[in-house]
Amino acid sequence: MEVGSELLNDKRIWNRGRRYLIKKDKVMANIVRNVGPIAFEIDGSGYYESLVESILFQQLAGSAARAILKKFKGLYNGRIPTPKEYLRTSEKRLRSAGISPQKYGYIKDLCERINDGRLKLEGVEMMSDEEVVTMLDEVKGIGRWTAEMFLLFSLGRVDVLPMDDLGFRKGIRAAYRLKEMPERKDMEKLSSKWRPYGSIATLYLWRGLDSAAKGKEGK
Repeated sequence: MEVGSELLNDKRIWNRGRRYLIKKDKVMANIVRNVGPIAFEIDGSGYYESLVESILFQQLAGSAARAILKKFKGLYNGRIPTPKEYLRTSEKRLRSAGISPQKYGYIKDLCERINDGRLKLEGVEMMSDEEVVTMLDEVKGIGRWTAEMFLLFSLGRVDVLPMDDLGFRKGIRAAYRLKEMPERKDMEKLSSKWRPYGSIATLYLWRGLDSAAKGKEGK
């Protein structure tokens, strides 16, 4: 099958994936039924822009990250700067928006790579998942987790299983009522039943965890 021929924002893929998960895994079937339909949309902000935002959001609470992003965009009339614009901006000015020295360097490396042609995001949708991960891993501050979020939310890939994601691990622990956080080998064994619709399972695990948390707050 051609790379990128199936995308998460295709309702037919979602319906097929939901039916598959319900059939293959009783625990996942309960989550799918309890959560109900999920309206998934691919991030349309642009590949470069989504990577910048991913870097800014690393290791921060959502509210804090959104506040920094707003200040950062405020330096450029409410938008993400182009790579050239970012490189022309002083570190002092960017730090005034709340960007840490480390993240300033990460975004600078991303912009330099795009600017000098070492990183080409055009046509990335035609690359395999592992090719995308390998390419993005060359950028400072972009590891496998960030690359997997890019695969999921920017490219809409159907079979992403972010084994290093804390929410993913917590979702599995809660769903399968495990005493401890699952080890990678345990997650790989469980998730083998979800392929080739790992992304749909991932999104249901996250949503199921959110629903359980809201349920506890309401008691």
